Amino acid sequence: MDISVQDITSVDKEITIKAGDEDLSAKFDKALRSYRKKINMPGFRPGTAPLSIVRKRFGKEIESEQINAFIQEVFEKEIIPKHNPVGEPHVDKMNFENGNLEVTIKIGVKPEFDLVDVSTLTVDKMVYDVSDEDVDKEVEYARKRYSELVDSDEPVSDESVVVVDAIKLDDAGEPVPGDTDENKELDLASDENAEFKAALSGKKTGDETTVTFGDGDDKETFKLVLKAVKKRVEPEMDEEFFKKASNNRHSTLEEYRSYLKSSVQDYFDQASNDMVRDRIVETIIEAHGFEVPEVLIEQILHNKLKGMAQKNNNQLPEGFDVKEYMENSRPNAVLEAKWMFIASAYLEKFEDLELKPEDVDSFMQSEAAKYGLSVEMIKNYYASSPEQLENLRNTIKTDKLFKKLTDDIGTNELNRDDYKAKYSK
Repeated sequence: MDISVQDITSVDKEITIKAGDEDLSAKFDKALRSYRKKINMPGFRPGTAPLSIVRKRFGKEIESEQINAFIQEVFEKEIIPKHNPVGEPHVDKMNFENGNLEVTIKIGVKPEFDLVDVSTLTVDKMVYDVSDEDVDKEVEYARKRYSELVDSDEPVSDESVVVVDAIKLDDAGEPVPGDTDENKELDLASDENAEFKAALSGKKTGDETTVTFGDGDDKETFKLVLKAVKKRVEPEMDEEFFKKASNNRHSTLEEYRSYLKSSVQDYFDQASNDMVRDRIVETIIEAHGFEVPEVLIEQILHNKLKGMAQKNNNQLPEGFDVKEYMENSRPNAVLEAKWMFIASAYLEKFEDLELKPEDVDSFMQSEAAKYGLSVEMIKNYYASSPEQLENLRNTIKTDKLFKKLTDDIGTNELNRDDYKAKYSK
């Protein structure tokens, strides 16, 4: 047997394994004899069929099994200890002819790089203090959310909710049989109903009009029969409204506004923290220049495709262009692969990030409080699922890492408008 290694890049290798009859024939014969003992063939007692017949009928399948087993054995005993591959190895070529086997396997290896001192880096952080005007808007949103719809004799306005029969028309302007959407309720305040709003504006119950969507071959026209016009009646700003809007937490305007301000501030603070994490990842990746294995990039992309299929009855959407998706998603897959190596290196460097039992206990207590369950129920859930328990450990370690990075890295505070102007695409 001969094993040769060719470096394709600093992190990609091509392994060629060559084996001859002296490496394989004994394995084939042993497997053949073992197989003969297990099979029943007409005209022979179990285990007594001539090897020549067994070889003729099952030889190819047995050879294939043994070749795969041989490759796996060589990979585990020779390749893994010497090269410590990352990602899924890819068998590029395999040829077995005249007793000689030649296999080419592409593998990836862990990149070598020096970790950057994060205290030398700076990231932008959005800072926003909720104003009284923000609270005023939230109060108005709540009043609209808890408003009641009542029938109205007034013409349709931009804020109306209407009920229509939508009848599809053919190119001649005649109704298409069986293609009518009856009693369709439309909120004209919603941007997605802009075409309906334009067509129905100023109309009254009983009126008819048409609306057209698209153009060319995608053009569709509908006749709209306006069956009802409704308007929103907003609730009074009283104790009943405050309790309903705050889940019985508050009963006065002052309490309710304070509750809203705190909730909105928490939302922006959390959004800011999430964006800081994104900025940290981007900045640290930019500070580390190294290659990542091709097999790992391919593995990430294929896992994403697999995840998409699982959400769609284990198949990709009809007409899905896999090649285009792979090309467009590759840059993000490269970044994801780089961050995997960088995060792992930082976790090894920072000894104080070691996962402790109290970290898991604290996380489970937090989860129990969040979902209104007992800590024991949360523990039993994770105990019953090793995969979920491992995900939990990874989540805690990742949170600890980001807390450490956030504490160490420099921040440049920007107000919301400046932040949006800089990062909006």
